[in-house]
Amino acid sequence: MPRFTPEFLDELKSRLRPSDVIGRFVKLKKRGNAWWGLSPFKPEKTPSFSVDDRRGTYHCFSTQNHGDIITFLIETQGMTFPEAVERLAADAGLELPAENPEAAARAEKAKGLAEACAAAAKFYQAMLHRADGREAMDYLRGREITDAQIEAFAIGFAPAGRNALKDYLLNKDFPEDVLVEAGLLIKPEDGGASYDRFRNRIMFPILGSRDRVIAFGGRALDPNARAKYLNSPETPLFHKGSVLYNFNAARAAAADDKKPLIVCEGYMDVIALWGAGIKRGVAPLGTALTEDQLALLWRSSDEPVLCFDGDSAGVNAAHRSVDRALPMLKPGKSLNFAFLPEGQDPDDLIRSEGVAAMNEVLAKARPLVDVLWSRETTIRPLDTPERRAALRSHLRDLVKQVADKDVRGAYGEELSRRLDAEFRPPERRQSYGGGARQGGNPFRGSSRDFGKGRGPNQKGPNNRGMGFRYAAPARPTPGLKGPSQWVREASLVLAAINHPALIERHEDAFFGLELADPGLKTLLGEVLAAISTTPTLDSAGLKSHLSQTGAAGILERVTQDPQLRNNWRLRPDAEIGEVELGFQNALAHHLFESTHKQEVARSASQIFTEGDGAWKAAAAAREELINSSKPEEAEGDEGDSPKRFADALERMKQTVDKKFGR
Repeated sequence: MPRFTPEFLDELKSRLRPSDVIGRFVKLKKRGNAWWGLSPFKPEKTPSFSVDDRRGTYHCFSTQNHGDIITFLIETQGMTFPEAVERLAADAGLELPAENPEAAARAEKAKGLAEACAAAAKFYQAMLHRADGREAMDYLRGREITDAQIEAFAIGFAPAGRNALKDYLLNKDFPEDVLVEAGLLIKPEDGGASYDRFRNRIMFPILGSRDRVIAFGGRALDPNARAKYLNSPETPLFHKGSVLYNFNAARAAAADDKKPLIVCEGYMDVIALWGAGIKRGVAPLGTALTEDQLALLWRSSDEPVLCFDGDSAGVNAAHRSVDRALPMLKPGKSLNFAFLPEGQDPDDLIRSEGVAAMNEVLAKARPLVDVLWSRETTIRPLDTPERRAALRSHLRDLVKQVADKDVRGAYGEELSRRLDAEFRPPERRQSYGGGARQGGNPFRGSSRDFGKGRGPNQKGPNNRGMGFRYAAPARPTPGLKGPSQWVREASLVLAAINHPALIERHEDAFFGLELADPGLKTLLGEVLAAISTTPTLDSAGLKSHLSQTGAAGILERVTQDPQLRNNWRLRPDAEIGEVELGFQNALAHHLFESTHKQEVARSASQIFTEGDGAWKAAAAAREELINSSKPEEAEGDEGDSPKRFADALERMKQTVDKKFGR
């Protein structure tokens, strides 16, 4: 008796896509429904080696070698049959069967169970076309199910009697214990007589990987039945979390159509799609999608479409699928979501509006990231900085669930971009030139984005509503020297690169940092995305990652800049306490030079036009600025920054006074 039963080998092959296995050894390219590459059996310049995922086989036209993934490893890698099976089983995460007589006995029993299920399916099909099945047939006709659909899906009917199937199969010499183990009969625990599990139900056979009937789903005709739909119990043949209704046929149709699989909620949805010419539909068996079912989908379709009813239950089901899929995402492997009009399922929509309406719904399918974003931004109010910060933190936690490093990084970048776009403050218009200036993201913006400025329609001590007059902005005051803008901004980014632990200590400061230089802005974005997805990265690992991104050029410029390299507080070997002190000083300087000074200067130039009394407000703003900022001087700076600013403000006053004749 062989160690590996046919059932085990079929399960193994169903879990692995031949193009994935063979693609590790042969460079393949997709052409039509097959993959092509150079023959691994002989030298050649023109590809003659073909791999067909639908059939699970390969064929070499130059040598006539033909086989499946097992024979491929045997013929090309010199493995024995057991070695090839063990290698593939490890790849598929499939436990090897024990080499003992019990395993052989289980295989023989599974064969008997499958034969019993096949006989039951034929019985149910025959009953549908007899007098007892008239009500069931009328129901199917009312749902516009055609003879072609009934035949294609082997739909049947289980009579209302308690022993109709039991008597039939016992007369066919099937042992009663086999029928119970196959889930066809129920044996009471009190020792009473067994009876049919399915009664007065429309029956839908469920096929396994070898296109054998392994279980059933039954739809009750009695409106008072305790369960509208009833599935077979778990058996040696049937594990509902690992099976999708109509999977084999849908997989072949999807390959022919070159379109993704469509996941519906029930049998009737799949059958309705098939009747409308969309034969790529599958359905889970009464449960939310499991990890095994997702893996099964992705073996045949890179981005299957999950189609949900357009009600709250359907949306909730979609959200559960998002949570289940998120940790499993791989490069190129994701989900799309199609939502039907509220209160309708695919069967309803097709019957009421036709296949065109269904195709329109499928064409508008949304990617997983859209559904995730929509959920997270609608389930909570986002009207305060704290609530928006909570959203950002929660999204970061969700991204960390993604196991694949590349996908995790891509999700971090995408959600960061959406945060930036969604919560950017509205444009604030200024009268000069009729132009508008748009503020920054409150998650990334400066302190002025949190309500320090007043718009033209807001009233305050120095604001007269619509009558407030704006003057031209003040000109930059010469003579204020210090590090260049690029060096100032680069020092903040380099501190994070050389000491990633600094980001955790000053998370809000880094995520709220606005940089004028586009290259530095890109580099900082890559740094924050990498740390968000892999918090344990050290400086060496972070630099290695950054060198593989589009920010590699600016990284080299920052790390090789002589002025930055001479700053001992930025060096990789500096103590974190000294680095932190230097960062805080540099940050205060950056805010002072790039944000606070510009804001107060602009406000001052506007306030000056309101008369001498307004200087009290300007003086108060100046004092608040000096007291809150007070940056230490960076290496190489001359003079005291607050003093320089006070001098500049005084010169500005004199200029304005002279202009207005005061």
